[in-house]
Amino acid sequence: MSTVDLPPAPVPARPSLKSLHEAVHDCRACDLWQGATQAVMGEGARHAHLMLVGEQPGDREDIEGHPFVGPAGRVLDQGLEQAGIARDDVYITNAVKHFRYKARGRRRIHQKPDRWQVAACFPWLEAEIKVVQPAALVCLGATAAQQLLGSHIRIGKDRGRPVDSDLAELVTLTTHPSAILRADDEDRDDAMAQFVDDLKRVAGWLSAR
Repeated sequence: MSTVDLPPAPVPARPSLKSLHEAVHDCRACDLWQGATQAVMGEGARHAHLMLVGEQPGDREDIEGHPFVGPAGRVLDQGLEQAGIARDDVYITNAVKHFRYKARGRRRIHQKPDRWQVAACFPWLEAEIKVVQPAALVCLGATAAQQLLGSHIRIGKDRGRPVDSDLAELVTLTTHPSAILRADDEDRDDAMAQFVDDLKRVAGWLSAR
């Protein structure tokens, strides 16, 4: 789809979390708003030490208007709890603020956003990072990691290690919780254990600051 004549994201000149939440619903910078119920901005403490960035809202998030409240959110909650990180101390958001899906009967099946859609939505994520100013930022999955850290980033080879970036004092990446849900039964426990280990390293870094 052509991006010609699409308006830029209407990010407030002097953003706050409140103004971002209000303004994002008027965003027409890509086409995803047309099929979504609503835009879903991030949530969490204004000065959270840790920011987690996923890909996009899912079906439940689109309906309820909050990030990570569906099945992947439950996996994330379990991972944070096992790593000793209180969700209330974390700012959680996504690289894309509208749900992209393909209708299959009554079901809405997740579709990965196109690169241009991720780029069109980036000003919102950039503003969130500017407002929150986290000490540590963790990318959940390849979409967020490649948008923030470059197309060369790969979850398999880069996960769990610090990445040189001006976004925060510590920037790293791990798998998206939805990838754990998609894992085969015999691999799911190992995938969860790796996810928790990645989060524990972040928790250890934060506690040692």
